[in-house]
Amino acid sequence: MLARLVLPLGRMLGPGGHIGTDLATHEPALWTPPRTMVVKVRGQLSALLVVSHSRLRNLVNHLALSASQAKTPLFDWHQGHGARMAEFAGWSMPIQYTSIVDEHTATRTAAGLFDVSHMGRLRFDGEGAGAWLDSLLTRRVADQQPGQVRYSLVTDESGGILDDVLLYRLADAGGGSYYLLVVNAGNREKIVSWIQRHLPDDGSVAFADLTVDWGMIAVQGPRSHDIVAPIVEHRLASLDYYCAVETRIAGHGGIISRTGYTGEDGFELILGAHMTTGVWQSLLDAGADLGVVPAGLGCRDTLRLEAGMPLYGHELSEEINPYEAGLSFAVQLKDRSFLGRDALAEARENVSRRRVGIQLGGRRVAREGAAVTHGGETIGTVTSGTFSPTLERPIAMALVAADTCEPGTPVEVDIRGHATAGEIVPLPFYRRAK
Repeated sequence: MLARLVLPLGRMLGPGGHIGTDLATHEPALWTPPRTMVVKVRGQLSALLVVSHSRLRNLVNHLALSASQAKTPLFDWHQGHGARMAEFAGWSMPIQYTSIVDEHTATRTAAGLFDVSHMGRLRFDGEGAGAWLDSLLTRRVADQQPGQVRYSLVTDESGGILDDVLLYRLADAGGGSYYLLVVNAGNREKIVSWIQRHLPDDGSVAFADLTVDWGMIAVQGPRSHDIVAPIVEHRLASLDYYCAVETRIAGHGGIISRTGYTGEDGFELILGAHMTTGVWQSLLDAGADLGVVPAGLGCRDTLRLEAGMPLYGHELSEEINPYEAGLSFAVQLKDRSFLGRDALAEARENVSRRRVGIQLGGRRVAREGAAVTHGGETIGTVTSGTFSPTLERPIAMALVAADTCEPGTPVEVDIRGHATAGEIVPLPFYRRAK
């Protein structure tokens, strides 16, 4: 039997057996649609088996992530430096190194270094990639320029949110461009399945799951620029918010973007898995006198909550539509056709609940699912809550009835059987000084 394998010549198996690493440069696999090679299998010529390179890569990555707990390229570093590890979205991840409050405060005042390699990274190439992604995402892709990053949503036919995502469009060294979709770790398999179900059959879009091949580091905080700049070739001052570029990172090929999930300025570095630990250590060394600390998912949650940013599974889900979640900016209906578009057009006219911020008195923290009442009547439920290290008081987000969502509205939240007084306030709770 002949196996017809679509593989990029010269970019076969890289270090550690990862598919798609350039053996000459060891850079992330910024591959272009390759030539075809024909390989004889067991000397039999009775049939043709066609296996695309992207499908082979996706199968390898699926198997690599199918263990009980997947490990990022920084797993050994985390364990060796005393991180408290726990399962998160199928990955073994650091929750904290010292304390959540200390890591939170360091990120607000200096910089926090986060391992976000568990986030899914999905690449799309081909002449039809842009138009097809425009039919998948709630935000327009057709006018997205190389170098831009856009926050968007993947919705199902009923308008429910399958995931909130970042779409990168990147220029490559050959003068072309490609797309990179960053998805939540807990939704990666669902989104990959959704993509494969809806990919066109004409070969105009090449798709690859690069989650295992690449690592991803986030540097967040007011000193992030000074920490990242020494190891990146691109001039960071020219990189605007929600922009990205291919560049050299510590002498190796990679991608740097400027987005964030903490409310602070910061950068994301995407690079080959085998380079991740070395770059992580370089960043710690560069920031040693600037106050940088390794930070876990514990403070990432308190930081994003202060910044009023939704988290999938809490403020976002298949049962919550974008208008309820306060994400109308991420939905563009005019002159577009995408999955869930008609349902969202209807939902926009019938919003019965809204995501709000709640500031509470005392020190008790409202937990997910706690009832929110106003005038003795239940008007909604808490979706996330914490004690804010920055504001030094409890805060929460909730979905409440649309007719009682105005800032200043007094509410009570049921905290372990006790009615705790609070007030609806505008989001975000925290906004960094410009």
